[in-house]
Amino acid sequence: MEDQPPGLRPPLQNSSSPRDLEPDERDIEKIRAWQQQRIEKKLKGEYESAVMHLSEVINSNLTTSSQISSVRVEGAHNTRPSFLKFLIDPLIPPPSAENDLQTALHAARHISDVLQRTDIFRTVDAKLERASSPLASKHDVDLVFTTREKGRFLIKSSTELGNNEGSAYLMAQLRNVFGGAETFTANVSHGTTTKMAFNATLTAPLTSNLNTYGEMHLFGHERDLSSYASCKEGIRGAKALLRSGRLSSGMHEVAYEAVVRHIGGLKDEASLSMREAAGQSVKSSVSHTFLVDSRDDRLFPTRGFYFKAAHEIAGFGGDASFLKSDTQVQVSRPLFPGASISLAARSGLLWGLNERPTLFSDRFQLGGPSSIRSFRANSMGPRDHADSLGGEMYWSAGLSVISDIPKKPQWPVKTHAWVNAGRLDDVDKSHSLKDNVAASLSKPSVSAGIGLIYNFDPVRIEVNFGLPLVASKSDGSRRGFQVGIGLEFL
Repeated sequence: MEDQPPGLRPPLQNSSSPRDLEPDERDIEKIRAWQQQRIEKKLKGEYESAVMHLSEVINSNLTTSSQISSVRVEGAHNTRPSFLKFLIDPLIPPPSAENDLQTALHAARHISDVLQRTDIFRTVDAKLERASSPLASKHDVDLVFTTREKGRFLIKSSTELGNNEGSAYLMAQLRNVFGGAETFTANVSHGTTTKMAFNATLTAPLTSNLNTYGEMHLFGHERDLSSYASCKEGIRGAKALLRSGRLSSGMHEVAYEAVVRHIGGLKDEASLSMREAAGQSVKSSVSHTFLVDSRDDRLFPTRGFYFKAAHEIAGFGGDASFLKSDTQVQVSRPLFPGASISLAARSGLLWGLNERPTLFSDRFQLGGPSSIRSFRANSMGPRDHADSLGGEMYWSAGLSVISDIPKKPQWPVKTHAWVNAGRLDDVDKSHSLKDNVAASLSKPSVSAGIGLIYNFDPVRIEVNFGLPLVASKSDGSRRGFQVGIGLEFL
């Protein structure tokens, strides 16, 4: 009988040497978390390996001759097939011996981009499949886009702050109205200065690259102008426009507008000039606007360029007959980390045609915290007693230095120091336009100050302390603190 080795008897000592940092076996929760981490690590490694393998397969076959056999868009239940064809056909390369897999991938990327820019799809996922057509060649592919459409209806109510007034509004929107990325928006609002306003807009793309849109507007509002002109103004009108281009490279807008205006609700102390301006007038005009914006931020730009030029001619029926031009420019540059400088300038000219006087509703207004600071809103220029009558020619310029709060660069509150200058006048047609411009530039109104600005997206809020340094007798200056709320500031 062979000798048996002696058996092992406890207590025994654990001689394992952990290699994966496993926790103590007595801690159940830590073991569970450790195992989950190992599984995730393994899955991540498998995913990365699959991606690398797929990348190698694609890269090794990029030059394989391949044609796009068909394009399918799945999930577009409320979108017209003819509209999808209108968008996609220009992006499909024509059959050619030079077409390869890389060409198909580029086409898939461009089609996916244009589908997303229609703003009717929540998600767009692209994939390549082997061509299903029996007439297709061995390496031909089908492009398949799996989409999920956004909701078609939206109703929203909120309050708004902008251009030194507050309002509450109700908005309703219908997306993809006729299945061609059309959008219908209607809103109605009630506010402090604009007592009532309504607007209905229908927008539709006109070109397959979505760079050109057509719009139709119906609008109206009732505004209380008694803070500077002892009256109320009512407007009802329609506008049709064509917009083309992109902001970063330049956008053009051509429009026709027909508007009925009414000046009424005169206060007892209204001046003779305002009483003469009261009543109804009709404007029929054509306009062109060019806009380019390369700023890194619309409210707090630290670098970039903004330019807007608008030209309007009226006189195609109605009471108004004029040529109007309005130009704005802004340049922003960083000074050093946390500080930037901004230079802005604006100018405008209203030239009456056919010996007709310009109307109050068409004239420029100047002054206020978003225009020339340390002057009351719309209080500069020609005046009849307490009423600001507006002007036919203006210019304004502003220099601002904006900086972060010390040790708090992430705060949406910034400090700034500014200098503003400008003037609003009527055109004296007994003198040349050059003489009018020279006279206006030689007698500026000037103000300077410091303040805080707050990015309350989508508006900017300013609290400033300023002093009017130079002012004309007719200007309504304001010394001390001033609060401004708006979208565009000098």
